[in-house]
Amino acid sequence: MGTGGDGDRAAPALPLEALLALGLDQRTAENALVNSKVTANLAAVIAEPVSGLGFDRAVLELRMRTGCPVLRCALCAGIKECDKSVGNLLYAVATKYPTNALVHRPVLISYVLSTKIKSPAQLDAALSFLTNTGPDSLDVEKFEEACGVGVVVSIEEIKSTVTDVLEENMEAIKEQRYHINVGTLCGQVRKRHPWGDAKAIKEEIDKRLAEILGPKTEADNIKPVKKKKEKPAKVEEKKVTVPTAAPPTEEELNPYSIFPQPEENFKVHTEIFYSNGNIWRAHNTKEILEKHLKATGGKVMTRFPPEPNGYLHIGHAKAMFIDFGLAKERNGHCYLRFDDTNPEAEKKEYIDHIQEIVHWMGWEPYKVTYTSDYFQALYEHAVELIRKGLAYVDHQTAEEIKEYREKKMNSPWRDRPIEESLKLFEDMRRGLIAEGAATLRMKQDMQNENKNMSDLIAYRIKFTPHPHAGDKWCIYPSYDYAHCIVDSLENITHSLCTLEFDIRRPSYYWLLVALELYQPYVWEYSRLNISNTVMSKRKLNRLVTEKWVDGWDDPRLLTLAGLRRRGVSSTAINSFIRGIGITRSDNSLIRVDRLEYHIREELNRTAPRTMVVLRPLKVVITNLEEGKVLDLDGKMWPDASDTDASSLYKVPFSRTVYIEKTDFRLKDSKEYYGLAPGKSVMLRYAFPIKCTDVIYGDNPDDIVEIRAEYDPLKTSKLKGVLHWVSEPAPGVEPLKVEVRLFEKLFMSENPAELEDWLGDLNPHSKEVIKGAYAIPSLATAVLGDKFQFERLGYYAVDTDSTPEKLVFNRTVTLRDSFGKAGPK
Repeated sequence: MGTGGDGDRAAPALPLEALLALGLDQRTAENALVNSKVTANLAAVIAEPVSGLGFDRAVLELRMRTGCPVLRCALCAGIKECDKSVGNLLYAVATKYPTNALVHRPVLISYVLSTKIKSPAQLDAALSFLTNTGPDSLDVEKFEEACGVGVVVSIEEIKSTVTDVLEENMEAIKEQRYHINVGTLCGQVRKRHPWGDAKAIKEEIDKRLAEILGPKTEADNIKPVKKKKEKPAKVEEKKVTVPTAAPPTEEELNPYSIFPQPEENFKVHTEIFYSNGNIWRAHNTKEILEKHLKATGGKVMTRFPPEPNGYLHIGHAKAMFIDFGLAKERNGHCYLRFDDTNPEAEKKEYIDHIQEIVHWMGWEPYKVTYTSDYFQALYEHAVELIRKGLAYVDHQTAEEIKEYREKKMNSPWRDRPIEESLKLFEDMRRGLIAEGAATLRMKQDMQNENKNMSDLIAYRIKFTPHPHAGDKWCIYPSYDYAHCIVDSLENITHSLCTLEFDIRRPSYYWLLVALELYQPYVWEYSRLNISNTVMSKRKLNRLVTEKWVDGWDDPRLLTLAGLRRRGVSSTAINSFIRGIGITRSDNSLIRVDRLEYHIREELNRTAPRTMVVLRPLKVVITNLEEGKVLDLDGKMWPDASDTDASSLYKVPFSRTVYIEKTDFRLKDSKEYYGLAPGKSVMLRYAFPIKCTDVIYGDNPDDIVEIRAEYDPLKTSKLKGVLHWVSEPAPGVEPLKVEVRLFEKLFMSENPAELEDWLGDLNPHSKEVIKGAYAIPSLATAVLGDKFQFERLGYYAVDTDSTPEKLVFNRTVTLRDSFGKAGPK
């Protein structure tokens, strides 16, 4: 079917006797039977030469199933005997043969059976040559040269080379005697005579070593003891054990190293198995690949293809990291392609947001394209499919299609005449058929175990104008039909997607093979799942539209807009993505603590320190004179120098200060470092204060004021250090700000698994504190500014802020629950 796929019929099963007849030993034969793929390949290897000897295929299959001894005679026709070496080589052909060069497998088998290729080294060279040749015509002369056909290495040549190698290693031989590594010596000889008889080389080396060293002594028979590394002497003083991390792997240093280069895209991408036993092996021909490489200049071309039907979330950040990151690492290009095949769900708001957030994440698209840009080309390819007998117009309802797929039954309209489908498809395009009354379906394989090969829908009718294409079309392509064709039309080298698309890979390549189009390299990676949230666009849309959250950019959501509003940077998100990797491992749940670790690590380096009191408790310093205000220096960074004015901020200290309500107790204890009656604590950047009195309100539990004295000489040494805010001038209220505290949106780690997932929403996921006090310098904070509120956490200015009313969002707490050792 086209030049991009090879069709093969499934080979018959083999009995144990047939494998033993090949010369395989009992254990190898039994192991082969356990692996159905190996057995099938062995049967195919046997079938090719035997078929060439004139056996009827049906007779051949019967003989292979029954273990008929005539099979062995047929296999061994033309050679003296089917010895173990030939059988082992045939087994290697069955298990190692490159699938992109199957057309040449009969040739290789004939070389093995005729003993023109008779050693593993020759076979390895042949397999390497055929891998690079692929399905293109075989240059026999170069093939024979590459694998040493006809090259005879005489025993005299072997003896001469063994002499040279032993002389070169004589010093080591005399020192190590029979403990010398004979394998290394054999390798040195084979390097000079790659086609020499390995057995003869080994025997000659053993013989010569015996002549040089004489009979083995008692010492020669003692197995050498491996030297153990000396342990360092124990040091008596106690040391803190610091865990050392293993050296990073190549993939950790460069996560994109797993991907092949564009010029390697000639190998078989996937095998498409049909229910009738046929197999399509999808790959690019030499001509198609050369045309592609000419168009791209050999550059890596990727695409990030979001649907414009909602805001992007952190899972899309992983997709961007892979798609844009691979292109950037290889000096290539990445398209931003809007997959806009559903006109009913798409909005310009989403398109604008996606373009803006991609830029915010640090990525620059090569071009911005739309699937709808290719509607005409997609339509023409659909007509081509119909003409080839590989698509048909169907009139089944959605329920009937589902029923027939479950029963693996063909549609009643599957085999309608090609001309009839062409006319009906044209009628669909012209709007002459009602919406839902017809679809265009690909003629794939309704009996296939993979439901994604069950005649997928290519086109459906929708009388809805398209946001980008206007009202030109009333038929729209499906994702399964459009996405692979547009990948090909844009010359994408690496089509990368999440693992749930793995079962769609046969359908992806089926369509490209059917249309004889260039085939990108497809690779699926694990989806990003994070605890205590939902990532489904459908669920996110419901949270937004039903007002469970405050819009797509609600800081409790893991949408990229929500994370940005919360104060998370794109750098921290990309660091988190790099840390979890881009492998095909299972879609395990990543704890949100791990994301918070990367956020906290960055903010610790970039967010200046300041002081805010969330729930103020008034403290009057009775021994500080009325009207006096001291201007003290606070440090923006822990290691800032006292003389570096750019790293300091001013903190007024007056008779009235405010501390957190939670930093005062009536009853003291050893474990408590806050203020209590008769107890002293240090005010950060200021002085020690001692509680001398407690003033109560009307309610005996209502503490309205604390009286305290300060120690201007700082003679006290105290463990407790409190943050605070003071009146900037006598009788002037401190700067009042609003602070929003966010917790996990859901109480369960995996709410998506719950039937009543909305019932799992955390009622305490958002707390608004309207009367917090801040130091005066925070009055100039603007959107984009981030701070560490000392002892409280990291906070960012919210979009609701105005010059008259500042609003801060808590980005993350100071506590690191992910672990002091960091992510693994």
